[in-house]
Amino acid sequence: MVEAAAGAPVKVILETCLLSRDEKLRACSLAVEAGAKFVKTSTGCSTAGATVDDVRLMREAVGLKFGVKASGGIRDTATALVMIVAGANRLGVSAGVAIVQGLPGIAGSSND
Repeated sequence: MVEAAAGAPVKVILETCLLSRDEKLRACSLAVEAGAKFVKTSTGCSTAGATVDDVRLMREAVGLKFGVKASGGIRDTATALVMIVAGANRLGVSAGVAIVQGLPGIAGSSND
């Protein structure tokens, strides 16, 4: 896939809820070796989405120069921030407006 992408960044999606810890680590290692640019926690079509533990594990596995996208079940500001602190540098969310409105000082909050 990386070769076929001809330089475009490739994201490898793992259904982390279906994998063991060792399988997650191996999948992350293979994604890095293949030349992908991101790993993602889930498609959103399985039994569960992102967990803080999975994001942390994936970040540790791929290092700081690789992308980690947390996706699935992130519906509020607190959860989004926890995922970022755990190592996600991208979030897949359907509640983006609600998440942003939960940040202090952002247009649309009750303090404006």
